[in-house]
This record gives sequence, C-alpha cells and structure tokens, in this order.
Amino acid sequence: MPQTEAPAPAPRTEAAPRTRLRWWTEVPLILLVYGCYTAGRLLVRGDVSGAVDHGLSILRLEKVLRLNFEHPLNRLFTREPWLGVPADFWYASLHYVVTPIILVWLFRSRAALYRTARTWLMTSTFIGLIGFTLLPTCPPRLLSPDHGFVDTMAHYSSYGWWGGDASAPRGMGGMTNQYAAMPSLHVGWALWCGVMLWRHGGTRWTKAAGVAYPLLTTLVVMGTANHYFLDAVAGVAVMGVGLLLGPVVTRSVDRARAVLAARVPALAGRPGGDISPIVSGGCQTSAGERIPRQRETRLGSPAEPGASSQDAEDGAPAPAR
Repeated sequence: MPQTEAPAPAPRTEAAPRTRLRWWTEVPLILLVYGCYTAGRLLVRGDVSGAVDHGLSILRLEKVLRLNFEHPLNRLFTREPWLGVPADFWYASLHYVVTPIILVWLFRSRAALYRTARTWLMTSTFIGLIGFTLLPTCPPRLLSPDHGFVDTMAHYSSYGWWGGDASAPRGMGGMTNQYAAMPSLHVGWALWCGVMLWRHGGTRWTKAAGVAYPLLTTLVVMGTANHYFLDAVAGVAVMGVGLLLGPVVTRSVDRARAVLAARVPALAGRPGGDISPIVSGGCQTSAGERIPRQRETRLGSPAEPGASSQDAEDGAPAPAR
C-alpha cells in the first residue's frame, strides 16, 4: 500500500514574553521613588516667603468659598487631647506604614493587579513632587498665631516621638521640608489605599476600612493644622491624574524594555538561537558530540514523531520503524 505522508504540524507561535516581578527588583524601585519623594520635598524648603504667600492665598480662597473647615477641627483637636493625640500619631505614622503594607499584600496575594496599582501610586507621587516644586505652601500650623491655628504636633509633642517639625522625629527636623503642603499626599496615598481595600479586600471589614481610612486621614491632616482643605482636594486630583496616566506609563516602560531586550537578548531570557540547551550556555561540545542525558528543545517545533521519552532523555535517535 502506498504510504501517505503525515500532515505537517501547524507552526506554533511563540507566546509573548511576560514580565515577572521579583521582590528584589521591586524593593529598590520603591526605595528609589521614595528617595525622589524626599528629595523633592527638600528641594524648595528655603522659599519661606513664597510658601507663606501661597498658604495665605489658599486660606483666603477657602474663606470666600466657605470651605474653611480647618479652624473648627483644629480648635477641637487642641481642646480635646483624646482626639488630638491619636490624630498626631495617625499623621506621623500611618502614612508610612499602611501604604507599604498594602503594597506587600498586593504583591503577594494579587500579583496580577500589583503592577497596575504600583504604577498608579508612583505616577501620582511624581506628579505631587511637581506640585511641591512649583507651589511651595506654608501649612496652617506655621502661619503666624493671629491666624488662629495651633500646631497640635508641637502642642502634644511630649506624647510622641516627634518634635516641633511636622512628623519628623526629634532632632531630624532639618531633614524635612515643612512647606510641601500642596498637594496633600497624605490624603492621596490614603485614597489609593482605600481604593485597594475596597476593590480587592473581599470582606465587609476591608471595604469599610477602605472608606474610613481616607476620610479620617482628611480630617486628621486638617485638624492637626498640617494641611488646608484645598490641599486635600489637590491630593485627590493628583491621584486621579495618576490613574489616567498609569496605563501610558506602563506602555512606555514596556516599549523601552522591548527595545532594550532586542538589543541585549539575554535580558529577554532568549540566548539568541533556536536551540536552547538545558545545560549552561558556557558548556560547549564539538560538532556532533552530545553530553549524556543532555536534553534539547527546539522553540517553535514539536518533538520528532516516533521518539520515545527515554530516547529523548538519552539523546539517542529513535529506531527505524
């Protein structure tokens, strides 16, 4: 009987490379962004007169719009230590604790969502740095006393680790910019945390925390006289712009990585040829010579028909049929 040729196998298309996130690359990236955040806050700390003018302008605008919520809250927090002291602890710590915890939680439990969430947060932070640079703003607590504000963190400094320089630990006030009030990234980061908890928490308690955390943070930053209400509004606006720009940033990074990987194939995990030996790329053999039990895979082509798994492992050709 005439032998019929087996149909040629359909070519297999190579899957697009996927970026795998590793903690040892994420931690330096986050530290780099936080370093830029700190450096940006320090960049314009010497512009005191301009910062005071901007703060007074915001205060006058709020009074015209009847949005001056800072005064009654600040008087309440100053008069009632059971409110003022916890508010100072809230302001001095949660901003630097809750956000990293949620980042780690997303990285470990919601890996598919982590990169989008992280990019949103970082993009918004860089936009906030632009605001600190272009619009240094004196917070209410640093205005002259005749404006009616009390610095609750200085007032209650004996209860905590901070001194009279915002939330900086005692003796480290010179390492912070106290005129980086606009926008309020305390509120912006709290909003990001709230969205993550609401959308991905999965329980009623986490959803409730997702609503309460940004709202309480907004009350805290005003009651402690660290921010104006419009600072909080600007923090929300910055997070909105960061959310819109996040996909653009992600695509730009992916394109840059693809261009770099094309020029340096090792960065894409491709040795550069069709045959990808399991052994180290530095181990070479003469033409026709094989290392015992060495396996070879050809990308894009199926295994030879008729070859058993043992034949493939031993590297011996399949016997003729």
